Amino acid sequence: MKTTKQKIGLFFKILLVVICLIVGGFFVFRDAVLQQTLDKISNEMTVEYNSSFTVKKASFDGLSGLSMTGITLVPKDADTLFKIEKIKTTVNLLKLISGEVQLGTLDIQNGYIQLVKKGKKRNFDAFLKKDPSAEQTNEKRDYAEFAYALITKILNLVPTDMVLDNLAFKIDDNGNKTNINFQKLRLANKQLETSIKVQTNTISQQWKLKGFADPRNKKADIQFVNIDTGAIKLPYFDERFNLKTSFNTIRLNLENIDKDGDELHIDGFMAIANLKINHPKIANKDVVLQNAKFDYRFLLGSDFISIDSTSTVQLNKIKFHPYLAYDTALDTLYKLKVNIPKMKAQDFITSLPEGLFTHFKGMEASGTFSYKLDFAFNQNKPNRLVFDSTLKKENLKITKYGDANLTKLNGEFVYRALINNVLQRPVLVGTANPNYTPLNQISPYLQKSVLTTEDPSFFSHRGFISEAFKQSIVKNIRTKKFARGASTISMQLVKNAFLSREKTLSRKLEEILLVYILENNRIVSKERMLEVYFNIIEWGPNVYGIGEASQFYFQKTPVELSLNECLYLARIIPSPKKFMYQFNDQGLLKDFATKQEVFLTKIMLRRGLLTPEDTLYTSIPIFISGPARSFIKFKVLDSTLIKVDSLAEGTEFDF
Repeated sequence: MKTTKQKIGLFFKILLVVICLIVGGFFVFRDAVLQQTLDKISNEMTVEYNSSFTVKKASFDGLSGLSMTGITLVPKDADTLFKIEKIKTTVNLLKLISGEVQLGTLDIQNGYIQLVKKGKKRNFDAFLKKDPSAEQTNEKRDYAEFAYALITKILNLVPTDMVLDNLAFKIDDNGNKTNINFQKLRLANKQLETSIKVQTNTISQQWKLKGFADPRNKKADIQFVNIDTGAIKLPYFDERFNLKTSFNTIRLNLENIDKDGDELHIDGFMAIANLKINHPKIANKDVVLQNAKFDYRFLLGSDFISIDSTSTVQLNKIKFHPYLAYDTALDTLYKLKVNIPKMKAQDFITSLPEGLFTHFKGMEASGTFSYKLDFAFNQNKPNRLVFDSTLKKENLKITKYGDANLTKLNGEFVYRALINNVLQRPVLVGTANPNYTPLNQISPYLQKSVLTTEDPSFFSHRGFISEAFKQSIVKNIRTKKFARGASTISMQLVKNAFLSREKTLSRKLEEILLVYILENNRIVSKERMLEVYFNIIEWGPNVYGIGEASQFYFQKTPVELSLNECLYLARIIPSPKKFMYQFNDQGLLKDFATKQEVFLTKIMLRRGLLTPEDTLYTSIPIFISGPARSFIKFKVLDSTLIKVDSLAEGTEFDF
């Protein structure tokens, strides 16, 4: 009778024989299995993606190696998606037995991957269609688990040793061509070295990636530099999106990827030197940021994705801590917090990106400040928007103004509107101009009407209306466009007196900062601001200020205007050049314009700005007697006027 020890020994002998038979069988039949696998892939590409996948020759190389030549993927009636002359790779057998694919080495010789768009047809469209088996369910996705699994799979496909020679990535977007050719790439002993040639319709450069990459330990530190002289230019985006971008170097550091319980932490930093951006929606000139760094910590849980508040963004000397979060625990929440610790005001001014704040050039300030922003939007309860902005200052004072000298509003100056980058005729803001009208000579009806339509709380706010700003954000999010603004008279004044009318990010940011400085440093009184506003705003074609407007429309001085005339002038401020489309063929205001004036009158009555006696004559039709009468379109002559007409009728007031 066999002992227990003998039975265990016999078991392991049998197990060893079985393993040897499996391994032997694998070696005997592995080429056939490989061919069956390739045939299966080829059939799937034909059936599912209407594409032809071919491999000229495939064989095993040693115990864990695989060699293939002549690999191509060609969608039907479209350009080749990829073509590679030769691939050699090895896999980790232990990982493979457990169901994971982890590459050990990779050698690719001569090939290309290309994305081609001709008209609306793209050679990769078939691979973008949704998988019908991947139907949406009500089950929530665990963000941390999903992200960690995805990152692990991707890093497993990054070999520890890699050689690429002459592998190109090509884009042809209706003639906008980009060719990024990895002439040489070497990853050995965790050290990365490359030589990359970039060719487009307009640029030709040599790039280099260098640093270390350790995919198994989830660490990397890679620097992106230009072998040639000059800055690195970002290809494709220039011709496709009119976005010109360049930089000297980029550094990407991945320090840690760690899943601790239900949370995933991703830590590292990104840095860029001498970033230059040019796009007509950003600014009308190059925007340059000399140094920027982002020390990041991404934090993911089962029901949230966030940039943790321990992260730090540095823009030249400006440092702040951002917090961004997408949270689905109870409702769908979007959160943003910004914390700028106490810093010198002058450091802030000198650190602003060149070209983005041109009117601040030469400005000097003393003192310090700190700033906090708290924003939260609930997708299911949009009216509960949180928007809290707090600035704390210590001895903050502007000691020298830049190009935008706000003190000029206190005296006589020449105003010239800038429309489509063309300076309009000069308008003197001062008593030497016969059309200039002091505030006390402007009809009180007009002052009340304009304040009601444009900025009811002008005399109490400090440049911004928090509630209006919140409502503006909610409406813009709902409509997914800039459907409503929250512009105050202070903002309109700064925009008209110091800035252009261009719709750029630069102009809007400058407007916000200049308004804050104007309103919070008591540079100009509210009464003087309103007086200047009335004397410079556009009120019709080549009509600036209330002095010109009252003559242009009614052949009166501003103090002589009736309530009806004031209601009319207040209404057309948003689109003064379209005033001529508000009249019917009898020369009377159209129904939509009359309804707006009735609505405006009711608002002013409710707020105590008018009495019932003031409105006794509002039923009398308004009569345009001045030069404006020759502009009025009494009849709709073509489809263009019909379109303008319908736009005017759709105008809404935001009170």
